[in-house]
Amino acid sequence: MSEPSPPTAFSTIEYLRPMPVYAARQPRQRYWLHSLLLLATCFTTLVVGAHMQYNFAHSRPVFLLDDGAASFFPVIWTLSQPARLLLGIPFAGTLMLILLAHEMGHYLYCKHYGVWATLPFFIPAPTLIGTLGAFIRIRSPIRSRRALFDIGIAGPIAGFVVAVGVLVIALGLSKPIPAGAPSADLELGLPLIFHLVHSLLAGSGHGAATLPLNRVLLHPTAIAAWVGMFATALNLLPGGQLDGGHIVFSIAPRAHRWVSWLTTTVLLFMAYYLCYVWLMWAILLRLSSLRHPQVAEWPKVSGGRAVLAGFAVLMLVLTLTPAPFLHFSLQDVLHELRKR
Repeated sequence: MSEPSPPTAFSTIEYLRPMPVYAARQPRQRYWLHSLLLLATCFTTLVVGAHMQYNFAHSRPVFLLDDGAASFFPVIWTLSQPARLLLGIPFAGTLMLILLAHEMGHYLYCKHYGVWATLPFFIPAPTLIGTLGAFIRIRSPIRSRRALFDIGIAGPIAGFVVAVGVLVIALGLSKPIPAGAPSADLELGLPLIFHLVHSLLAGSGHGAATLPLNRVLLHPTAIAAWVGMFATALNLLPGGQLDGGHIVFSIAPRAHRWVSWLTTTVLLFMAYYLCYVWLMWAILLRLSSLRHPQVAEWPKVSGGRAVLAGFAVLMLVLTLTPAPFLHFSLQDVLHELRKR
């Protein structure tokens, strides 16, 4: 809203009867829906976490299928003995904490800037981690590039800090892979932050910390930390309406479009040579980059926020896993299809 022009020596001022001002009523929070989704996601993450903990207790890789669990979402196996749900608490609790920290980082900064946003929506799903993550919906305009920057970066920082704390504890709980242990049905690639924390813990003399990571049986909470790091990297991808895209737009709005195109292109190469999961994210990123919420050009992002932008790049480098699932590239898939 523009400010009215001040009166000059040649102007006349007419006093009008003030008109009533009506403020838009904020939509109500649907607490019942948030609670329902939260409970459902707790259940689905407990299901997968129970089998992870069972495998770990028997010195087997957490992503190992057997005749008692038909899939990566072993709901029948778990509910055949409902007490098994308790086994899933370490994984489910840590994963939900990381996801909650990320979304609350966004939510609290929305409150700080007077931007109306919903509470987090958790997404339950019968996947190998029991969820598709969480999100908040912003239902009012963001008034400045500084506000957009702060809201965008707050979530990744909060989630990253909690995930690092979880990782330190989780690697301490992990143990060496015993001789003759079966191979996992799904091998995870590990981001740089795992190797750095593992190196720092190596001086503690803990049995697992003194071994290479490929010889360490990861505790289920370490898998939760891996998911948290993967989610941080996904959100920090510089493009579209991801958190990284908001950061880029707040710093350089005119560069946002070509940065999004470049990121999409890189993801397509990663999908072909490293892991086909990136193909889905390339498509989603392309769709989300078709539009972006408009914010005022001034004031620009500067000062300490430039340092935070550098920290966002560092977080992306530390958490990005080029091949999150090993031997799952499009190149590998096409090669297998040709062999048939």
